[in-house]
Amino acid sequence: MPRPQAVPTVQIDNQRVIVTEWRFAPGAETGWHRHGHDYVVVPMTGGALTLETPEGVKIAPLTPGQSYTRPVGVEHNVINDTAHEIVFVEIEIR
Repeated sequence: MPRPQAVPTVQIDNQRVIVTEWRFAPGAETGWHRHGHDYVVVPMTGGALTLETPEGVKIAPLTPGQSYTRPVGVEHNVINDTAHEIVFVEIEIR
């Protein structure tokens, strides 16, 4: 059964950055994608996201306000396997 889609809301898109709020209902996913920019994730809620990656499944714990960064080229499908909504802000650096 297909999962619901995570909901992105672009807040800023200019020559320097793309800022997107991501909302994941329980069971929602992004679908497979490859990041075209270095990026920073700022968790707004806690929880753990499941990452399907070419290297296998990984778990990404999120702590509100505890940011992390990833390099250009990351490929994954991000899934909320929890029973509550998970929200984060993604800042892509052009």
